[in-house]
Amino acid sequence: MLLTYATAHADKRTKAGKSHKLGYYQAIMGYLFIAPSVVLFIIFTGIPIINAFYLSFTNYDVLSTAEWVGLRNYKKLLGDEIFLTSLKNILFYVAMYVPLMIICSLVIALALNRKLPGTNLFRTVYYIPGLTSSIAASTVWMWILNPEYGLLNQILSYVGIVGPAWLANTSTAMISIVMVTLWQGIGGNMVIYLAGLQGIPNILYESAKLDGANKWQLFFYITLPGLRPTTFFIFIMSMIGSFQLFDQAFAMTQGGPGYATTTPVYLIYNEGFNQLNMGYASAMAFVLFVIILAFSFLNFRLNSSEQEG
Repeated sequence: MLLTYATAHADKRTKAGKSHKLGYYQAIMGYLFIAPSVVLFIIFTGIPIINAFYLSFTNYDVLSTAEWVGLRNYKKLLGDEIFLTSLKNILFYVAMYVPLMIICSLVIALALNRKLPGTNLFRTVYYIPGLTSSIAASTVWMWILNPEYGLLNQILSYVGIVGPAWLANTSTAMISIVMVTLWQGIGGNMVIYLAGLQGIPNILYESAKLDGANKWQLFFYITLPGLRPTTFFIFIMSMIGSFQLFDQAFAMTQGGPGYATTTPVYLIYNEGFNQLNMGYASAMAFVLFVIILAFSFLNFRLNSSEQEG
């Protein structure tokens, strides 16, 4: 009996040793698989971020050695009217774009979340603009919004409306950019909403119908709560992307007219690559990073509070 116990104990130790070696081998293989991505991230993202943070405290114009100036770039930003205007512009853009993106994507997803003839075709049609280059799409929309021979003003003229100079008017230039970015972004978010809708169990709808719930009650008490994680994801990603608006402002308006569509990223590009004020542009970039981080953190906290409540 003693021999049997000793043999069993030895077998357990052998199995434990083999299991430990197997776990160690799997861990090593896992680290080897992710090593290339980590190395590339450090080289092409981590090091440039650290270098840009250092440059934000310097006066650097690419052609000469960086001169340490401390917080001077950040102090200059506080009194920079153009930078403050760009922040106002981007906040206006975010306030328009994000709610419209969520509402339009959800409405289209609800309409296409049905087994009807042609549904797959319409899903494809709505998704295609998201595959289009931002610069190419902006070029097409510049023709559509042309005040003289543009398609939009031609359509408005048929109902007796004189269309404005969309991109040359300070009151409509940013609205025009919102239209273009909505056209491009709705398709991708529609697909995400479709995935969220198909993840809601049908048994919930069936049970609610048996209890006499109408379509509006089904939407507000089952669909919307079921889509809360999806909506939160789209909200966060849309907001972060909105703060980084550049392509459309660069291609369609060059920040004009009169700084009406100048965004922080466009200003960073202009300061860094046109004016060669790399130190000042780096300071702008990190201020924008802090703003995006603050908004994201606030939204995560609000979402967590709602879930706990």
